[in-house]
Amino acid sequence: MSYIEDVSHDWIGIAQAAHHDPHSVLGAHPETDAVGRTTTAIRVRRPLARTVEAVFADGSRLELEHAAHGIWEGRHDGPPVAYRVATAYEEGEETIAGDPYRHHSAIGELDLHLIGEGRHERLWQVLGSHPQSLDGETGVDFALWAPNAAAVRVVGDFNDWNGEGHAMRSMGSSGVWELFVPDIEVGARYKYQILGRDGTWRLKADPMAQQAEVPPATASVVSRSAYRWNDGAWLTRRAATHAVAQPMSVYEVHLGSWRGGLGYREAAEPLIAHVLETGFTHVEFMPLAEHPFGGSWGYQVTGYYAATSRYGTPDDLRHLIDRLHQAGIGVIMDWVPGHFPKDAFALARFDGEPLYEHADPRRGEHQDWGTLIFDYGRNEVRNFLVANALYWLSEFHVDGLRVDAVASMLYLDYSRRDGEWEPNVHGGRENLEAIRFLQEVNATAYRLHKGIVMIAEESTAFPGVTAPTDHAGLGFGFKWNMGWMNDSLVYMKRDPIHRSHHEGEITFSFVYAFGENYMLPISHDEVVHGKGSLISRMPGDHAHKLANVRAYLGYMWGHPGKKLLFMGQEFGQIGEWSVDRELDWWLLEQPSHAQLQAFVASMNAVYRTQSPLWERDNDGSSLSRLGAPGWDPSVVAFERRDAHGGRLVVVTNFAGSSRTGHRLAMPAEGTWLEVLNTDALEYGGSGTGNYGMITAHPDGDEGPSLATVTLPALSTLWFRYQPEPHVPTPSRY
Repeated sequence: MSYIEDVSHDWIGIAQAAHHDPHSVLGAHPETDAVGRTTTAIRVRRPLARTVEAVFADGSRLELEHAAHGIWEGRHDGPPVAYRVATAYEEGEETIAGDPYRHHSAIGELDLHLIGEGRHERLWQVLGSHPQSLDGETGVDFALWAPNAAAVRVVGDFNDWNGEGHAMRSMGSSGVWELFVPDIEVGARYKYQILGRDGTWRLKADPMAQQAEVPPATASVVSRSAYRWNDGAWLTRRAATHAVAQPMSVYEVHLGSWRGGLGYREAAEPLIAHVLETGFTHVEFMPLAEHPFGGSWGYQVTGYYAATSRYGTPDDLRHLIDRLHQAGIGVIMDWVPGHFPKDAFALARFDGEPLYEHADPRRGEHQDWGTLIFDYGRNEVRNFLVANALYWLSEFHVDGLRVDAVASMLYLDYSRRDGEWEPNVHGGRENLEAIRFLQEVNATAYRLHKGIVMIAEESTAFPGVTAPTDHAGLGFGFKWNMGWMNDSLVYMKRDPIHRSHHEGEITFSFVYAFGENYMLPISHDEVVHGKGSLISRMPGDHAHKLANVRAYLGYMWGHPGKKLLFMGQEFGQIGEWSVDRELDWWLLEQPSHAQLQAFVASMNAVYRTQSPLWERDNDGSSLSRLGAPGWDPSVVAFERRDAHGGRLVVVTNFAGSSRTGHRLAMPAEGTWLEVLNTDALEYGGSGTGNYGMITAHPDGDEGPSLATVTLPALSTLWFRYQPEPHVPTPSRY
């Protein structure tokens, strides 16, 4: 009697490619007879075949016999040896192919243990699709986490999208499924067929795929990097620095609409040239992980480990980042662990049941956004996200991640009415699992990648966003200062004649400027949805709008905190940003817009040389507000100090009229050099100024040092203290 008939409880499921362990029957199986002799049974599934033979390395063949339901069987003396399978059908020539079921698993027990514990820090090297050589054959190993599945198949262009010959095996309680498929090469397209416990087969893209088809196609792609990095010097310098004590002005970019038609490689040189010309220290890319709908700007991710194929291959993106690093430009990438879309081919109800998303819709769904929320309390889901952050830092050398929509993760009642959310175990509104996840990802990222930055887009007063995790903080390096952004933009929109009545809108940020490590953002969110561009929000005619922008940016760059500016605002993009078209670069043909860009370049250059503006951004003792004998609510002045005695005063006149002979209390007597004047002729201003310097004199024996300053209308001026040169005492010898 055939072995296959003797295990009737298995062979039907295996024949239908719906069994959890096809390797238990298919492949090579050693057997010992009554006298201790070893033989090997070879079984393969070849429905409708005319003949099937095992072909050994020496060219000899073993004829297999049909056992039942398309399963063929034969035996040879001795232990298992390498073989391939020759198959002939009634019509067509014989084909010879590798047998997936003769191979042992490429996944080790330690890997499975770490996955179950949620601690596999290089998860992408185990799960997903991996070209490799196994047991003397080349092919691709597929591995998938789908714990609720009854069966899983691999389908792709290598099997005409019919997975009946490529059923995967379950790796036990880990929930991992695995199969090595010989003869597949890099570039093969594939998906998984997953049989849920409800009896329904679902076709899903690989959550761990490192490449995907160009949207709107949705298949995963077998990928292997051949890139050789040349940014070692950059990474060495990065590891030796602490970002909070460095100059940081970030240029935020949506790659597809920066300049139309450019891929990763094509964008490298023009982007580098522009960033170097304008003086920014970093580029921040809006999400580049794969997403099906371009109108989401990348914030509805379906392929967390796959760089979007819209702009080229993963190695093309590596080239772009490498070239930026070689040019001395840092790279930050937007990362979206707060939610994911409901597309049927992706993560939603991945194995027929809630898996990546929380099963309770009160915790698992954003009603406003039409998206799903990760189950942060599940080990494997948390591991998926933590490892994903490490993947971009490790495999793409990015210098930091800006984490999107952190507030939506922190609060269970985020954008929910009473009755639509459930309190945590302590009766509070905080999402304790999400908080622990954020702490883990930040602590792990900083431990493994020295010098990187983790940045939170967080809009509430949640305490300790940038406090260390060992002090109960979230562990971020920086937090976007949304309060400063909102208040200052409201203030700047006002007619200058009314600003004197709203001084608190522009100065309240000084109260909390050092409560966190802040970044000041004028991001893509501020130039869409009817808000208009930065320049269009300013009052007055075109010349006054430009003056307002220069004054505002000068004030922003002087204010404590790192800086971020969305693309196009550096030259005064007038139209609201649209993902569907490139920036209005033609505006640079107009002198006023070219002068604005020249101002931003000059401001960035001066900023980088003036350590008082960035060295102590997290130290409240590094700033002092400055007043005057006669208070003027339209004039804001303050001093910034570095750790080595350097001093710089920032003065902004937000009024529509100049202040001539303005008396300003200065922190020290002596000479103060004017290192920036936003009203300079070369920037399109009136050229009003202080002839490059001012002098502060004591006002009596007890009074402060006062300087007489000319403040142009709608302007910001920076003054660097110039102490008296040291004159050595003559030697008596």
